[in-house]
Amino acid sequence: MTKEQIPKQEEIGFHKGALNTLVNERNELIKMAQNVEAIMQAHVKRLEELGVKIQKSKTQDN
Repeated sequence: MTKEQIPKQEEIGFHKGALNTLVNERNELIKMAQNVEAIMQAHVKRLEELGVKIQKSKTQDN
């Protein structure tokens, strides 16, 4: 099906729906990354409490 065969309103609806889905997916991905970061920080904290020095690499943001 070519671009000209899709009614304009239908195409607009399709793109809006795709954007809504992608926004929701992005939000879930951000939540997941935040959870992973929190768990990593808990491990780092405990290792430091146990006397293990953690050296952050230059490529890490924090």
